[in-house]
Amino acid sequence: MARELYTARLARKDCISEVAQCYHFLFEVEGRDSFDYLPGQFVSAVAPDENGKQQTRAYSIASAASGNKFELCVNRVENGFFSNYLADLTLLPVGATIQIHGPHGHFVLQEPITDSIFVATGTGVAPMRAYLQWLFPADGADRSQGKDIWLVYGTRYESDIYYRAEFEALANRVPNFHYLPTLSRADDTWKGLRGHVQVHVAKIIEERAKRQGRTLPAPPVDPAIPAANLNFDIYCYICGLNFMVSGVRELLDGYGWHKKQVVFERYD
Repeated sequence: MARELYTARLARKDCISEVAQCYHFLFEVEGRDSFDYLPGQFVSAVAPDENGKQQTRAYSIASAASGNKFELCVNRVENGFFSNYLADLTLLPVGATIQIHGPHGHFVLQEPITDSIFVATGTGVAPMRAYLQWLFPADGADRSQGKDIWLVYGTRYESDIYYRAEFEALANRVPNFHYLPTLSRADDTWKGLRGHVQVHVAKIIEERAKRQGRTLPAPPVDPAIPAANLNFDIYCYICGLNFMVSGVRELLDGYGWHKKQVVFERYD
């Protein structure tokens, strides 16, 4: 069965990191008052290349649902057809359209909302931004129910910290949101966290267990409990390259976390 295609008009395009050539896009779906999706889902963009061959690329939506709008965060890739097509002002100026289908995907928040660790590198921050916009909308509502929410965002350089001002403002406004950007190749002027994301995820887990008087690793889950009935008081959501995702999953496994507590998406 052919997928239903929607026409999305580009309303805004911003380069949010000149060094990394990362672009933020705002699209509006034509002919619709609303374009509904869950935070963490993705759309697939469709366009013919220079040889007339149809190309499709999946992009995580970088915003919570709002009317007929959705936002994307895309790194320009050398010799990459779709990223260059989107980023190039001559190929896709503001006002131009693309074809999409979706939303798709199951990288969504578990219900009920619990304490949650969001772990991302690079453009893997896109679905995390969607989560946070849904949990803490601009109108001041709080869907987190007071749960602790951590965003551990890893990148190499300070210039590559996407949406930094937005996340810092949210952390200042919401006491239970904790923003932890960490750099693996920081220069001497950087005063923040250093190292890979696993280091800081480990600290969160160990400090939380200490506050709760728990020992690590966590005791194994009763195998008699059906998988559909499993509930945990904390989940980890991971998005990025496979090397990072695998590293965090191995770390959590060492702490005795159940595989159902770990929700992940890889984009390589």
